[in-house]
Amino acid sequence: MRGGARGFIILSPMEAILEELTTENIAPEPRLPSSGMWVRFFLDVVETILLAAILFLVINGISARVRVEGTSMVPSLQNGEFVLVNRLAYRFGQPQRGDIIVFHHPSDQNQEDLIKRVIGLPGDTVRVDGGSVYVNGVVLKEEYIAAAPAYTDQQVVPEGQLYVLGDNRNSSSDSHAWGFVLYKDVIGKAIFIYWPLNELALIQHVELLPTNP
Repeated sequence: MRGGARGFIILSPMEAILEELTTENIAPEPRLPSSGMWVRFFLDVVETILLAAILFLVINGISARVRVEGTSMVPSLQNGEFVLVNRLAYRFGQPQRGDIIVFHHPSDQNQEDLIKRVIGLPGDTVRVDGGSVYVNGVVLKEEYIAAAPAYTDQQVVPEGQLYVLGDNRNSSSDSHAWGFVLYKDVIGKAIFIYWPLNELALIQHVELLPTNP
């Protein structure tokens, strides 16, 4: 039955069914994504992967992350701490006395990288004697070490190389044991402890002596 201008029109059963079908809201059938949509999706995935790869390469190019192994840098660095290293620190400058650096092992490149403090620069005379370290005859005031060194040593640092020591002087394999570090083996400057979270801290680099005493 349908309302008209003057009243109602009585429909037959068949007309009523047709009327119901024509007025019912029928949901459209779901459409499968077109081939163009799949291509766009694939390109978005590839773009995301490439962007992530580029960011990874850039981050690795300017920084490194190392885990402190052992106690040679106690108390400045503890065993198991993770340290962020600035790879670009010495691209535009030179290491300074007091810097904490990460470098490839001087005698075996297959061994783990090492982390120590720079004590002597090229041309410096480094002497360890009587529990103190002297650079060019000047005794270093080292409040950061675990204990005074119980050994003696005296060396002149060659050009293009560094004399390094661990802050835990008597429990460190360093320049007093195996010699110097080549500039080319230096990975970068340690700048930040980022793990464990409760030990987050900037790494303190001290000025032991003026650059050109």
